[in-house]
Amino acid sequence: MACFGINVFDFGAKGDGITDDTAAIQAAIDFAAGRGGGKILFPYTKGGYRVASPAVEEIDGKAVRAQLVIPEGDANVQLEGEMPCRLLNSYQVRPVEAVKNNFLPTTFKTLHNDNTRIFSDWEAPEVHDPNERPYSILAAPEGNSCKGHFSVSNFSITNLEFRVHLDHGKMYPTQSAVNLQNVSRVNITDSQFCLNDQVGDTLLGKELQKNPCHTAGLVTSGDQNDDNVLRNVAVQGFRYGLVCGEHVVADYLYIHNCEEGITFHDCSHLSVIGHIVAQHNTVILSTTSDDLFGMEKGPCFLQIGSLNFECGTGLKPSVSALKYGVYDPDKRLHGSLTWHKPWGKQEFPTLCGDCFEIKRF
Repeated sequence: MACFGINVFDFGAKGDGITDDTAAIQAAIDFAAGRGGGKILFPYTKGGYRVASPAVEEIDGKAVRAQLVIPEGDANVQLEGEMPCRLLNSYQVRPVEAVKNNFLPTTFKTLHNDNTRIFSDWEAPEVHDPNERPYSILAAPEGNSCKGHFSVSNFSITNLEFRVHLDHGKMYPTQSAVNLQNVSRVNITDSQFCLNDQVGDTLLGKELQKNPCHTAGLVTSGDQNDDNVLRNVAVQGFRYGLVCGEHVVADYLYIHNCEEGITFHDCSHLSVIGHIVAQHNTVILSTTSDDLFGMEKGPCFLQIGSLNFECGTGLKPSVSALKYGVYDPDKRLHGSLTWHKPWGKQEFPTLCGDCFEIKRF
């Protein structure tokens, strides 16, 4: 049978969850970029693709801080997993009696392992300065094009789950999943960015803690980008779930157990989100309080069609209990949002200006 695409197995990847596949995956990315682009296929494996090598700090003097590096240039590269990505790993702490006595379905006890996944078990250094570049599994180096310092023109991810290491001693991640701030065009489809362990485990007696590190599930393009298209994307367990700028068009976003679910830095050109499902986030929608990851603050023009949320009040991890549906103390948001809460007290606490219209569905 004829086929197309570049298979990571052909570059030595094992996908057994034990072998360090960093070099093999990087070789496939470099090969695709060198030929001008292409689809890199990740066959489904039960063990997943382990990325264990330390992050590359810089390339040719340009900051990158990633275990896997997207080579700079105009190549059109796509990473694609074989298995359609099942969103939603149940991260909230369940009562220990229910877990022990099998009152809960298996899917609530462990993370799904039926996604094609790339996971890191490298412990990244802690970075507490919000202006510093975060460590991540995958990133492009800082470049020279436009305010976003772009080095790569286009990059796509489809049907993949990226999992970041969670140290049980700290109970917060020190690493981001994917940082595409230096990519001008971003296309993400049917993919998830999360942690490699439960954020709360009653059997361990631990739960997710407030994170001093400025980690993110997915960082989209910096300012003056071309376009960012997100379709059926989930983020779970980070200080910032999604960090976004202008020209973002999203169909369905799922945000879980983040301190700030979706945060915008600058959105001079309109961004549009069709629907958001937000469960157990401290803040669902926010604007950046700092020049996060070196991206300047600016006005944010944003239209959100609908938002369905659960507040997580009274459930662990307590760090994920809702405080604000919208948090924009600088009053930079312009646009609208319609929210819906299926049960409980019907409220949606906000701190924002009059230029952002908020109404209940």
